[in-house]
Amino acid sequence: MVGSSHEALHRIFQKDPTLLTKALQKVLHVPFPEPREIAALNIDLTEIEPVERRVDTLLRAETDEGTYLLVVESQGKVDERKRGSWPYYLSYLYEKYRCEPVLIVITQSSSTAKWASRPIRLGFPGWESLTVRPLVLGPDNVPVIADERQAEKDVPLAVLSAMTHGRGPQAPAILESLAAALRTIDPDSAAVFVQFIDSCLTDPQAKQMWRDLMTAIQYFWRHPLAEQVREEGREQGREQGRAEATAEMVLRVLEWRGIPVPGTVRDRVESCTDLAQLEVWAQRAVHATDAAELFAEE
Repeated sequence: MVGSSHEALHRIFQKDPTLLTKALQKVLHVPFPEPREIAALNIDLTEIEPVERRVDTLLRAETDEGTYLLVVESQGKVDERKRGSWPYYLSYLYEKYRCEPVLIVITQSSSTAKWASRPIRLGFPGWESLTVRPLVLGPDNVPVIADERQAEKDVPLAVLSAMTHGRGPQAPAILESLAAALRTIDPDSAAVFVQFIDSCLTDPQAKQMWRDLMTAIQYFWRHPLAEQVREEGREQGREQGRAEATAEMVLRVLEWRGIPVPGTVRDRVESCTDLAQLEVWAQRAVHATDAAELFAEE
């Protein structure tokens, strides 16, 4: 199971490295050439043992116009130390591989994106010896993919949307659209995306909603990420505990989707002890437009 957002980032770009080049072309409108081949490289840039330097993800892209190194950094907040380490990464990688390095920064924060996009100029003002221009993907330039059909057309872009907008007001619609789109791609790729999104969502409510959505469509439970949640369920040790948790999930999905929940609906859901029935209601909650639709066929 992925243990951190940095590890998740590395895993997802190994699984679908073209996600980066698509983002450069479609989001930042950088005319990056179409790669023939992309390979993952060692992320360790340490030279002297006491000073350890690692990038989050490092990929080599072979194109008709040459070979590029894609240096990917996941940045959660402003960190002025990066203004020194990023130029080091690029110059070291160029010296080691003799390929042109491209720095890509991904963040969920608009203020961090604004900070990271500022050119880094080292040297005498106006006659800088070194200038670094990070390419930044963040909530201000990655499109919001909140429509199911749009998400199905470009699942990797929908994943980027969930990553960069995962703690904003549109998070519920974005996650719902992505959850539906994942059912249209191969299970192995979908499994990586599921784990990646779970690791990258920093807002607790958004993370719980994502897990509820995966549970409701009976997908989440078929993959390793579910083991943590299943273990929590085993600790409860009783069928009643599982039913209560599922009932809470049904109501929470409706509330996060902005659907009013009348007291009669809440009472009926909370008093139900039939786990199979509750799971049916959970699936309906994902698509319902009115709380009463939970019981439409009964």
